Amino acid sequence: MNPVIGLDISKGKSDGQVFLDKGKPMGHPFCFQHNQVGLSQLLDVVSTVQDTAGKAPVVILESTGHYHQAVIQFLEEHGILFLVVNPLISHQAKKSSLRKVKTDAVDAYRLCELYYKEEFEDHMQRGVQLLNLRHLTRQFDSLTQMYVQVKLQFQAVLDQVFPDYRGIFGDLYSKVSLLLLKQFMNPGAFQTAGVSTVTHTITCLCPRRSDHWASDKASCIMVAAANNPFPKVSYSSIAI
Repeated sequence: MNPVIGLDISKGKSDGQVFLDKGKPMGHPFCFQHNQVGLSQLLDVVSTVQDTAGKAPVVILESTGHYHQAVIQFLEEHGILFLVVNPLISHQAKKSSLRKVKTDAVDAYRLCELYYKEEFEDHMQRGVQLLNLRHLTRQFDSLTQMYVQVKLQFQAVLDQVFPDYRGIFGDLYSKVSLLLLKQFMNPGAFQTAGVSTVTHTITCLCPRRSDHWASDKASCIMVAAANNPFPKVSYSSIAI
């Protein structure tokens, strides 16, 4: 006999089907949760199949992002051979099937049938360092996208409040530039404060630069505020 257990993985649970050999399904479909109790139920199924077939079964499942990681880790810890199938391969098998019914139990059944039709290589689990590197690069990419999106949104708001402010500082997103905008949220606030107050604020925010530099930046801000095309902010929510 050549037993196999097909698992259709979903979020938090899996549906399974056992075949003792090609064309010989064993029992009804089963389901288990991805927790200690559920994984123990899977181990009981593996033991039952091994006792019945006289041979340890192979577990076949689809790659489903991260949902299958708990099951794979459990199988590895217990020395159970498993195969992770590319979803494209199983999808093609489903398309060729005469049964077009879509249920988790049917998908597990089809994975078992696929096992006897294809020649699969043993699953090679990636090293921990490689997986850590993959997770970190994905997190870095996600954070970078968020950072870029926030900067674009900030520029869109600034264009509606104080467009000429851009270019006064070499780096619009420098500490002194952003903290200055936080304190004086629109051109009117700069004008109300006056050039001396703005100069003093810039000096306090960036003490390593000269007083002349701070005064020059304050003067540029005042000129830009006087030429601002928006006499007032139409929506307070934009300023916030």
